[in-house]
Amino acid sequence: MSLEQPTLFGLDDIQPVRLPESVRDLTIQQRFEAFHALNPWVMRHLENLVQDAIGKGFQRIGIGMLFELLRYRYGEATRGDEFRLNNDFRSRYVRELIGARPDWADLFETRALRAA
Repeated sequence: MSLEQPTLFGLDDIQPVRLPESVRDLTIQQRFEAFHALNPWVMRHLENLVQDAIGKGFQRIGIGMLFELLRYRYGEATRGDEFRLNNDFRSRYVRELIGARPDWADLFETRALRAA
């Protein structure tokens, strides 16, 4: 018996996180948009994780699980660079995923946004 290596996504596409200059007075949505614009690879990796989970038969997927997997993979691919993926952005990334792939809407549970 041999163990299969996970194929969640290629580690070669993981890039250092770029953070916006000043976000102190911005709303969560504005902070997300600034982060997302600087780090488009994060969305690609989240999409790959969703596709992998679907391929493995997942009927429901939690964005928290995806964030933790991405944090783990980031740690595998980099050394000494802390991965700063703000949990405040989870609800925004779910909406981005569903916006890009409406057929994934039933995979995720979403709630009304509490903050702008």
